[in-house]
Amino acid sequence: MASLKGGNELRPVVFMEVQHGQRETRGEILAIDLWMDVGNGNYFQRNDFGVIGISKFPSQYQSLNSKPKGSPLIRCQSTSTEEPKTRTLLDNASNLLTNLLSGGNLGSMPIAEGAVSDLFSRPLFFSLYDWFIEHGSVYKLAFGPKAFVVVSDPIVARHILRENTFSYDKGVLADILEPIMGKGLIPADLDTWKLRRRVIAPGFHASYLEAMVKVFTHCSERSILKIEKLLEGEDLHSKKKVELDLEAEFSSLALDIIGLGVFNYDFGSVTKESPVIKAVYGTLFEAEHRSTFYIPYWKFPLARWLVPRQRKFQKDLKVINDCLDGLISNAKETRQETDIEKLQQRDYSNLKDASLLRFLVDMRGADVDDRQLRDDLMTMLIAGHETTAAVLTWAVFLLAQNPSKMKKAQAEIDQVLGQGRLTFELIKQLKYIRLIVVEALRLYPQPPLLIRRSLKPDVLPGGYKGNKDGYAIPAGTDIFVSVYNLHRSPYFWDNPNEFEPERFLVKRDNEGIEGWSGFDPSRSSGALYPNEIMSDFAFLPFGGGARKCVGDQFALMESTIALTMLLQKFVVELRGSPEEVELVTGATIHTKNGLWCRLTKRSDIH
Repeated sequence: MASLKGGNELRPVVFMEVQHGQRETRGEILAIDLWMDVGNGNYFQRNDFGVIGISKFPSQYQSLNSKPKGSPLIRCQSTSTEEPKTRTLLDNASNLLTNLLSGGNLGSMPIAEGAVSDLFSRPLFFSLYDWFIEHGSVYKLAFGPKAFVVVSDPIVARHILRENTFSYDKGVLADILEPIMGKGLIPADLDTWKLRRRVIAPGFHASYLEAMVKVFTHCSERSILKIEKLLEGEDLHSKKKVELDLEAEFSSLALDIIGLGVFNYDFGSVTKESPVIKAVYGTLFEAEHRSTFYIPYWKFPLARWLVPRQRKFQKDLKVINDCLDGLISNAKETRQETDIEKLQQRDYSNLKDASLLRFLVDMRGADVDDRQLRDDLMTMLIAGHETTAAVLTWAVFLLAQNPSKMKKAQAEIDQVLGQGRLTFELIKQLKYIRLIVVEALRLYPQPPLLIRRSLKPDVLPGGYKGNKDGYAIPAGTDIFVSVYNLHRSPYFWDNPNEFEPERFLVKRDNEGIEGWSGFDPSRSSGALYPNEIMSDFAFLPFGGGARKCVGDQFALMESTIALTMLLQKFVVELRGSPEEVELVTGATIHTKNGLWCRLTKRSDIH
């Protein structure tokens, strides 16, 4: 049992795992061989498993029991106005460890000090924001003996993500996700990543994305039809309403799109359940859990058999792997090997199977074992599903609080589409809808943190208001690039906490910030969506540099289509007040109990 010694007292320290699935939670205590002598010498000892904390770490499913005043969730604010907490003995010990154990490695870098409870009473990125405002763009934060560098500056982010891409790997994130995604693009080591990126990236070519518009609209139509059936019998005078958890609906929609677009497999999760669907959601929950539970207890001997959620995870993983193996086998049986150029010239709009799996299997010279291909598909399943469901949830949440912007969006839809169907060319005309999607990603980035680990010594730029000489870091330094902080920084955005989709149309000078080029839409004039190039790394919804998300346009387009088709038919209101929508976080940002909304048929359609 882990224990905390203070004087003659020996008290247990437990790490609590909170399981979340089907809206249920169950706590399980995990004993860790960890102790800290606060009363006699202030030392810390850890076991061979590399524990990196001194108190319990929250699962991403741990809800916010009480929201800080001026909650960033509700008002799009990002600082707390609570009175400073009284520091405990554990707080002081943690801060002492920060100074003693990380100061020598990270030199004069500012140190974030505060109550340990700041890390656990609310999502981590909220506290990271408060410390960013207090300590600046680059600071260090320690969990016990493990120091992290927190980056909240586009100049420093650009240095890490683009200018020195191959001097950093995914670090902690790769360690956590490898058991789930294997050697997929997210957790892959650099050598594997280079090989797989060259194969996968061409699959997201223009013809494929255009063909996917049919998939996106088909799946969205099933969701719309489900809502319309619930509203059957409504007339314009009675204004019948239906209450739905739109977060759950978006989650089902995103899963169906990934299934058809990537695997040529119809999950049909909008209208039915199956063992495969249940297994997929179980695996998604586990991926979320591992992405923020920094103690990899699942690597402990016998954990997969002794811990109930790990036993369930192994069963879920087998169901999905068997399904993917079957799809891969079927695709290989009908393989038509050809060169990349010819693959990209196929008439994808008329192919029976236009999936990414078909592209990868048919690509000449891209022979790969089934395990690697399965890892690639699993990575796309998890990453693609989570981003889309989350961005749609928060886009609706924001629009519901801004009726004038919802009406503006619907006016654009009526003008461009009327009651017609979406095409790729019409998406180009939905300028305001596209801006709503990216503004939702700015305020609620998915993920809120990018994680890297230095492979060799480096000197980080000081960033805005930082040390002009920069900060030397040793090899093995773990870094959080806080996308949330970047997107809400008062130094790089006007009214950073306000929902203003139009902001992406306006050029912003660098305001005298040396090393940052400001925001200029003309830098990527042909792009459908604002990106890191336009903002010089102040806007990073999909990362940046060589390891930027390969499926960014896929995710943005499906989100645009799904949101368009919802607003084309319905008026959406929150069921309660915005304050009732609580937030939990993991790899992406979710609601605690769903986004419950009231939907009515639009009466203003001409």
